[in-house]
Amino acid sequence: MKNKPLVLASSSLYRQELLKRLRLPFTAVSPDIDESPAPGETPPATALRLAEQKARALAARFPDALIIGSDQVAELDGLAIGKPGDHAEAVKQLTAASAHTVYFHTALCLLDAGVGQAQTKIATNEVKFRALTPEQIERYLLAEKPYDCAGSAKSEGLGITLIESIRGDDPNALIGLPLIELTTMLMRAGAEIS
Repeated sequence: MKNKPLVLASSSLYRQELLKRLRLPFTAVSPDIDESPAPGETPPATALRLAEQKARALAARFPDALIIGSDQVAELDGLAIGKPGDHAEAVKQLTAASAHTVYFHTALCLLDAGVGQAQTKIATNEVKFRALTPEQIERYLLAEKPYDCAGSAKSEGLGITLIESIRGDDPNALIGLPLIELTTMLMRAGAEIS
């Protein structure tokens, strides 16, 4: 990687697994930031701000690194949907998403800490949910337990059965890290890939 270490500003196992697909050595470190949305901020703006904030939070610790920050905010009817955290909240989220379209905004930031330059981009996946019965929701949640996933649906797992269609440029973005755009950013930053 032309002597620049790669750092993933995330404790997310989903993002770590995705980044491993590029077969580049990296270190994953939690940026430990406040992820609350700012007043009046749109879901895509929240995702972009947090992705860059995560990367910049680690710049002092890794001054010569390329630092990846990413954040995902789901949106239903103009409102942000976060990680449910528990079963009851996941039931509410999936009941609201039933027969509706949810937009998953996944923001990406690649920060060259040495020069302070950041590349940013947002990838949005449009996910149309099937009409779901309470029984389907309950069975899914008991099997998958997606309480740490925005919108309560893991498309890479059993959550795919809840979905009628997905539209977007990068299916990896829906899982949590837009690998297609990240590859482009890394190459722009001088990284050698594959």
